[in-house]
This record gives sequence, C-alpha cells and structure tokens, in this order.
Amino acid sequence: MQTRQLGESSLQVSPIVFGAWAIGGWAWGSTTNREDEERAAIRAMHAALAAGVNAIDTAPVYGFGLSEELVAKAIQGRRDQVLVLTKLGLRWDDTQGQLWFETKDQDGVPRSVHRTARPESVRHEVEQSLRRLRIECIDLMQVHWPDAATPIEDTLGALLELRR
Repeated sequence: MQTRQLGESSLQVSPIVFGAWAIGGWAWGSTTNREDEERAAIRAMHAALAAGVNAIDTAPVYGFGLSEELVAKAIQGRRDQVLVLTKLGLRWDDTQGQLWFETKDQDGVPRSVHRTARPESVRHEVEQSLRRLRIECIDLMQVHWPDAATPIEDTLGALLELRR
C-alpha cells in the first residue's frame, strides 16, 4: 500500500488507517463473551496490517483504556510495522475540566468524562497511554477535544516538552 507524508512531519502513513474506536466495546453493544470480541479485534488489526495499513488510531476514552490495551496486544512483536496514533483531552479519572458527558462503561459503571488539556493532565495522559500501549514512544499524539479553559500554548508546550 502506498503511504503519504503526514503534514510536515516525517511520518509516512497509509491512506487507510485502522480506527480502534469500536474495539473498546463501550457504547456500541457487545456480546456476552468479551474474550471472543478481543480475539476478533486483534485479528482485525492483524488483517489490516497484513493488507498494508501501517497505522492504528486509538484513544484512551475508547473503552476507558481497553482499546489501547487491545492495540498493545495486536502490535506486540510488530512495533516496527505500525505507527501508533492516540489522543488526549478526555478524562474519566479526573473531575477537573469541563464535564463533557456522563455514561456507563462496558461493565455498567457510571463514568463522567471531562474535557481537559492542562499541562499536568497532558503529562498524565501520555504516561498512562504509554503504559496501556506497552510502548516507549507514541508516533502521533492528538488533542482529542481542545479545552477552552486551557490556552492552547500551554497544551502544546507540555506536548513539546514530552517530545524532547
């Protein structure tokens, strides 16, 4: 599959990216056998990689961490073949920031999701994503939802600090 340069970065990305939103299992319904769903999600990511897709896009809020954990399982032993794209800015483990929505997770636990891109939140989210993804470097970190209360310069400053 052909690749394209992503903006002005050095990243070469396939025109089709595997979107890992639904594999988190939250808000889209699911079967009663989570293990079967997880195996199917991993098989789907492996099939995408085999077809030439070289990037997987996920986010912590997709399944409240589950999507990133499944991406970690799928890319184990294949890290050199795939770009990992994830996001920040939506927290369910912190009440700071703007309440964005309330929901229940895949286990029925009530969750309040807040928009925040404060520098300390950026650092926390990156560390948590690295842990869940079991990688040392995220290829592209995206601000999922900008935080109107935090100057974009502060958010970008934290991201640039982490990049260094």
